[in-house]
Amino acid sequence: MSKMIYTIKPEHHSVSELTKILEEHPEIQFVSFMGIDIGGNGTDEKIPIKLFLKDMEEMLTHGIQTDGSSVELQGIAVLNDARVDILPDVDCIWFVDYNYEYYNDENGLPVGTLKIPSFIVHSGKRVCSRSILKKSVENFSGVLKEILRKNPELTNKYGFKYEDIDEVLLTSATELEMWVKTPEQSADFEELYTSQTLKEQYWKRTMGTVRTVLEKIMDQLERYDLKPEMAHKEVGGITNTVDAKGRITHVMEQLEIDWRFSNALQTADNEIIVRELIEDQFRHHGLEVLFKAKPIEGVAGNGEHTHLGVAVKLKNGKRINLFVPNDMKTDYLSEIGYGSLMGLLKNYEVINPIVTSTNDAFNRLKPKFEAPVCIVTSLGGTKEAPSRNRSVLVGVIRDVASPQATRFELRSPNPFSNTYLVIASSYQAMLDGIINVVDAKMSTQDLEKEISKKYGEVAVYLEKDREYRSEEDVFECYTEEERDKIYGKAPATVWENVKGFDSNISKQEVLKVGDVFTDEIINSFRICTIEKWKNELSGRIIHNNIALLKTFVKLHSEQDHATDLDVVTWEKIVYLKTKLMKDSMTKKCIFTKIKNALDEGDYETASDLQKSMNEKMTEIRALYIEYKKNIF
Repeated sequence: MSKMIYTIKPEHHSVSELTKILEEHPEIQFVSFMGIDIGGNGTDEKIPIKLFLKDMEEMLTHGIQTDGSSVELQGIAVLNDARVDILPDVDCIWFVDYNYEYYNDENGLPVGTLKIPSFIVHSGKRVCSRSILKKSVENFSGVLKEILRKNPELTNKYGFKYEDIDEVLLTSATELEMWVKTPEQSADFEELYTSQTLKEQYWKRTMGTVRTVLEKIMDQLERYDLKPEMAHKEVGGITNTVDAKGRITHVMEQLEIDWRFSNALQTADNEIIVRELIEDQFRHHGLEVLFKAKPIEGVAGNGEHTHLGVAVKLKNGKRINLFVPNDMKTDYLSEIGYGSLMGLLKNYEVINPIVTSTNDAFNRLKPKFEAPVCIVTSLGGTKEAPSRNRSVLVGVIRDVASPQATRFELRSPNPFSNTYLVIASSYQAMLDGIINVVDAKMSTQDLEKEISKKYGEVAVYLEKDREYRSEEDVFECYTEEERDKIYGKAPATVWENVKGFDSNISKQEVLKVGDVFTDEIINSFRICTIEKWKNELSGRIIHNNIALLKTFVKLHSEQDHATDLDVVTWEKIVYLKTKLMKDSMTKKCIFTKIKNALDEGDYETASDLQKSMNEKMTEIRALYIEYKKNIF
């Protein structure tokens, strides 16, 4: 394995150096140009290495051609104008993806595919997720530099001048959670729920195959120079079962893997590689990986907290975190830090459709599961001893002893969120906040007062009828009605969330600054998201619900000493089953009504019915569990 290479860095992307490297490594037999479409999917095509070596200069300059049917670019690559080009990015790190089930005859090493992160181009314009994030970074950096040039008092506080700046650094990182399980085996829901409530698995020692694979993954992350930081058990899961032959069965564990932060674009590229590596390793050992936001109803789901920071690198090599105030014991954040945080919160209604774009994501974002459903932040208790509030949308990560680590933690994303677009939209919103607070010449004291404002108080930048800060548990401290009033009512379905684009036109304009998100891109994302919502709701969710309801069968009889409680509970179950899934000559069930509404394009009705369906499915699950418990 020591003979294998795992990355090729930008300084080695010349034709001559690439030719030398690839000829020295015959195990690398394929090249894949990895474009990321609007849905966040990475393309994967196998170009023989011989062809790449022959036409390398042409391919690196002009890319390869395909048609839009192979990627999610709805509304852009249409039927009569479907050509897209996939153009390699020569300025980022390239990865070698190895197949450990297929070995090269010449040197006996695993066969590798050189994966080159790329841009998707249509009609001469870059229209992919990578290009949006790249434009967002360029826009943020350019505007922030101009702000610092025009406002020397900001740089003076850090002890440098505008002329000292080498580059603006947008740093990001993600925390990837997943469930790992034995295929075709499932665990008892009540056992999972009880284990979670008792926190029996959180940070516990991994064993057997899971431990082996986790350690292999950490080693591989190191080989890819991704600098792994931690892998551990999460709160979900149960203890593995061992069969008579000593084999571990019924694996059902929730894990988290973290690695070092990077620049914004590299962070998103790294995540794609890490996800593929994790899936390959676990499946190679006979285990299934679930990245779904909520794989099991009622049990902890998979989040992917996304960290966001802003710094400058000076020409002398010094790095300065622009969120850090002059005195960490006097202020929570700097002016730029407060502006970024307020911009993220104020404009979140147009970020949320990007962050939360699947049905499954809404199953995770429910109160009492540490789910960030309210647009609110916590600054961290006292300035000297900051705390962590896990009930808020955006956490401020700060430590008086380590000020350079100050950053924001956006807690709403999940592994199916498109990280490229999440980071891009977040930085667009943050930039809006910076521009406004700097223009208003607000001090850090003014800014702390603004972000701590109460409902109904007039503010300079933030909205009057909102609150934005809480150091309390927002689910314990407020009723649902109070939360909806002071933080805004959270959308409950994909359709309600997508509507946020149109009901917040001024905030949508924030995404478009610098031509980062265009009308064409937003429309394509909207179409893509709605299509997925419709197809999954009609073709999978309703189908799975029907299959589940058919397992809810009558268990009691007179001979089983049935009680009146059994009879009444069963009647409630039958009523709900009928309401949900059984049509009559005169009445349609909820499932049928949803399908009809989707077919007719009545998405408002379908969305309302989906909420009703979800409520009744939750109710009937709980009823059947109680019903079963009372049967001999």
